[in-house]
Amino acid sequence: MNTKFTVKFAWKNIIANKRRSFLTMLGMIIGVGSVIAIMAIGAGAESYVFSQLEVFGGNLVGVTPGASEEDGPPASVFGVVITTLTYEDAKEIGKINHIMAVTPYANGNTKVSYRDKAKNVDFSGVTSDFLEVENSKIEKGRFILEDENDSVARNAVLGNGIARDLFEDEDPLGKKIKIGQESFSVVGVLTKKGSSLLSNQDEQIYVPARTAQKVLLGINHISILRAKVDEEKNIAPVIAEMQSILRNQHGIKTGMNDDFSVRSMSQALDIIGTVTGAISVFLGAIAAISLLVGGVGIMNIMLVAVTERTREIGLRKAIGAKRKDIIMQFLTEAVMLTFIGAVIGIIGGSVFSYIVATVVSAVGYHWELIITLNSVLLSVSVAAIIGLVFGIYPAYKAAKLNAIESLRYE
Repeated sequence: MNTKFTVKFAWKNIIANKRRSFLTMLGMIIGVGSVIAIMAIGAGAESYVFSQLEVFGGNLVGVTPGASEEDGPPASVFGVVITTLTYEDAKEIGKINHIMAVTPYANGNTKVSYRDKAKNVDFSGVTSDFLEVENSKIEKGRFILEDENDSVARNAVLGNGIARDLFEDEDPLGKKIKIGQESFSVVGVLTKKGSSLLSNQDEQIYVPARTAQKVLLGINHISILRAKVDEEKNIAPVIAEMQSILRNQHGIKTGMNDDFSVRSMSQALDIIGTVTGAISVFLGAIAAISLLVGGVGIMNIMLVAVTERTREIGLRKAIGAKRKDIIMQFLTEAVMLTFIGAVIGIIGGSVFSYIVATVVSAVGYHWELIITLNSVLLSVSVAAIIGLVFGIYPAYKAAKLNAIESLRYE
């Protein structure tokens, strides 16, 4: 038997039993589709995270309270309150050469009201360097002044969304709002920036850091601080000096562990890349189980086909078909079923990934649809291997059938 005849005959058998063929392929369709979708969604999520972090530039350095491992975040990232960072730490770090701007953040959440309008919002106590650090701009009015921190002034700058919610078409400048139980004057409104991974500036209110600490929160520590370095080549020496200053500020002696964590944006990107990569591999491995299930399904259906086609096998052997011809025939059918299932799975997984990207983009996130050639080739290759592996036993069983006994089979 030549290859052309084998493929043609296999296709004829697949078409002749459409329902059975579809059920045989279903596990493969789901498995391959899952692999494609998971890898595409994982790549899209990774791209989104990176794009959000890169908005701030590669020369941003963050300091969080609490120690951390080299390849992991500190406990404060997960909501654990650690009080080791202070406003004075930020002021000392601001004196380091090559640092262009530094701001502490004293973060909280409370109800904000203006006349009959009220809503719960996040607020941050910051300094005048905030605009430089966050690459933000003022739409109207001004931002917080440095001396307003020293005087614990009760002035506020509104995110664009908050200004719209509270004042609608009314000019908010000079108006009084209540943050918690305290009255604040609105001195500025930020330009619309949208949601980012680190925060949504449009839905926040900014006040002087000292005011947030003393008036709104009643604390002496800060949540985090960020600094902007003039050039990326200076990040390493700046981080070293920051660590030295903070250890001195906190009275940490030689041999003792830091009670803070310093990370540059590039380090953060590396950590996130490692985490998202590990998650993608883990989810891909789970999806691969569906491929194995699909392979078992193919083997079971092919074994049923051997039983149903016993007379056909006996007839073909009686007219001269050899064992290798029977083996090749059933293997070809198994591989074709697997390959067709893989193609349908690729299409289905791609369509699902497109729907996810469209929906996520529609709710305000810039989400890319990323389907790599590697993921497609990997899925097809694994599917082909599974077709061969799980098709061997049924093909071998069919080839072992005795021609005369097969012809007598009812």
